[in-house]
Amino acid sequence: MKNRLLTAVCIVLAQLFFAQTFSKNTPTSTPFFTEASDGTKLFTKVSGTGDLCIYVHGGPGMWSDSFENLKGKNLESHLKMVYYDQRGSGRSGASVTNDYSVNRMVEDIEDLRKKLGADKVYLMSHSFGGIIATSYAAKYGQHLKGLILVNSTLYLNNSVMSQVAYANKLTGSKIEIKDGQYMPALGEAMGKLNEKSLMYKLLTDSQQNMDALNAIDAKRPEENGFRNNVWNIGEYDDDFTKLTPEIKVPVLVISGTQDHAVGPQQYKLFKFPKQKVVQIRGGHLLYYENSEEFIKSVFSFIRKER
Repeated sequence: MKNRLLTAVCIVLAQLFFAQTFSKNTPTSTPFFTEASDGTKLFTKVSGTGDLCIYVHGGPGMWSDSFENLKGKNLESHLKMVYYDQRGSGRSGASVTNDYSVNRMVEDIEDLRKKLGADKVYLMSHSFGGIIATSYAAKYGQHLKGLILVNSTLYLNNSVMSQVAYANKLTGSKIEIKDGQYMPALGEAMGKLNEKSLMYKLLTDSQQNMDALNAIDAKRPEENGFRNNVWNIGEYDDDFTKLTPEIKVPVLVISGTQDHAVGPQQYKLFKFPKQKVVQIRGGHLLYYENSEEFIKSVFSFIRKER
C-alpha cells in the first residue's frame, strides 16, 4: 500500500513538473518526441514566450519546419509556438496502429495538449491542417482560447475546383470535373501546369518564394505514412464547413487574396459564430510573402482574446 501511494505521488509530481516546464514565460527550443495515447511518436518542438499555440501543418503529410523557418517563428515573440509533425509525416513516426483517421489526428493534438500541461491553448492551422484543427475545435473546444485558420481548407473538393479553374486560366485548357471525379481532373490540371513550368503558381506568384520553400522541404525525412494512406480515407473528402456553425470559440480566418490552392473565396463558406475574417494580399504562402501583415493580424487577435 505504501509503495502504491509513493508511486501515485511521484506521478503527480512528475505531471506538475512537466506543466511548469512549459509555462508561458519559459522559452525552450530543444525538440523532443511526444508519445501519443496509442504509442506513436510525434516530433515536437516548443519555442517562444506567451500563450501556447499548437501549429497544425498541411500537406497532407508535410511537416512543420517549413512554416517555422519561413518567418512563422516571428510569432514566438508573443506566443509559445508548438511545432509538431503529424503522425506518418516529417520527423514523426508512422502510426503504430496504421490509424490516420480524422479522429486519431484530433486525439494526437489532445495528447499534445495534455502532455504540455495546458488547460487551454491556441490552435493554428495551415492548408490541409484546417480539417484537423476544425475537427479538434468541434470536439474539444473547451480547451481552446482561439482557433486560427491560415489559408486553411475545410472542403477539399471546393479547393480542387479552385485549383482546376486556375490551371485552366493559366494554361488555356478547358478541364472539367465530370460526375464528381475531382481527383482525375486535378491530375490533368497538374499535368498541364507542369508542362508549362507553372506548378508553383498555385502556391505563390514568385518562383523565388517557391525555391525558398523547396530548399527547406528538400530536408524533410521520407516518412510518408499519412500521405500514402490519406487518399484512401473517404472522410477527408467531407465538407467540414458544416461543422463551423456549432463551434463557439473565437476564430480568426486569414485568407490570401491570391490563394488558389485553397481558393480565395472558400472562407465565405465558413459560418463560425465568433469569427473574424482578415484578407491579406498574397498566395498560399502569405505568412512568408506578407509576414508583417500576417503577424500583425495574429497578434491583434490574441490581444483581443486575452
